[in-house]
Amino acid sequence: MLPFALGLAAIGCGIGLGLIGFAAMNGMARQPEAIGKLQTPMLIALAFVELVFLLTVFVGAGSFKP
Repeated sequence: MLPFALGLAAIGCGIGLGLIGFAAMNGMARQPEAIGKLQTPMLIALAFVELVFLLTVFVGAGSFKP
């Protein structure tokens, strides 16, 4: 069950990162002068999504008892 859960977490992380990147690139393409204002929140959001994934992997794998 653990490999399925970790795979599901990886898929969710990939989708989340893709949506964040898509929205940021879309905003930057529409308003190139706002790139500086969009880049910082985008990187913070990417870091939070990665943090949730890493916590899932380490806490999930650490709590698994065969």
